[in-house]
Amino acid sequence: MTLDRMKDLLLEVINMAMEKYIFQLSTYAIMDNHFHFVIKTVKNEADISHIMQFIKAQYARRYNKITGRTGAFWNERFGDTIIEMSDDPEGYFMWLKNYINHNPVRAGIVCDPRKYKYSSIHAYLDENYLSPVKITIHEYYLKLGSTFQERVKKFKQYEDAYNKRLSLSFL
Repeated sequence: MTLDRMKDLLLEVINMAMEKYIFQLSTYAIMDNHFHFVIKTVKNEADISHIMQFIKAQYARRYNKITGRTGAFWNERFGDTIIEMSDDPEGYFMWLKNYINHNPVRAGIVCDPRKYKYSSIHAYLDENYLSPVKITIHEYYLKLGSTFQERVKKFKQYEDAYNKRLSLSFL
């Protein structure tokens, strides 16, 4: 099974989860050996544990069936952080979004996160992008401006600041 097929399989499972549960996926990056999601649960609907359990179980079941594998698949439980509980939720969201978007760059897969197929960055930068999974544009991103172009411009400023801090960490 190719890495791209594995990533496509995860996208299929995310779509299954969205049919089963009500939640918002605002950011994702699917890497070769892990993934990152920003999910917002909905009051009186499934909690994050049920959503993630479904995604991970369905993916493992399908992957194992396709590859003829048996046994445990995932090494660990997922990690979660509540963005709204941070000291600066809007700033933290923008940092986290850039961290997730730039994961393929840090991994050496691409030089520009826009060139990576398995990421939600395109939904935030291309008004006409057709995502393989439903993306709910995050409310903090929407606060960046009153038009799509204003939000993209401000988002790129956050991205530039993120990249400067990232490059300074390598000095």
